[in-house]
Amino acid sequence: MRRRIERATCPRHALVLTDTPRPDCQVCDGIGGIEHPYGDETGDYAGSDWEPCDCFNADRRWTLLPLPRWTMLPPSLWPVIRRFSRHRDPWAAHGYSDEPPF
Repeated sequence: MRRRIERATCPRHALVLTDTPRPDCQVCDGIGGIEHPYGDETGDYAGSDWEPCDCFNADRRWTLLPLPRWTMLPPSLWPVIRRFSRHRDPWAAHGYSDEPPF
């Protein structure tokens, strides 16, 4: 079994330890399964069936660390949340007063 750390989102955000396919597998060439494309009655591509390989089990997962709820937001919004969560003087320029103390 080859292990890898991933970020899971369901049922709760967490770091999980997962199984990965064996890279030297002769059956699936390290992909984890075999794809079987199929067509409709006209011969056009209609989809694919996926047959999992025995070298990989996607159900083997162990939760290592639950993550806080703020990680559910996209990383592009994290600086905005941090900016509004700190207490600042609303009348000061950039959070600092530029006037000397009297």
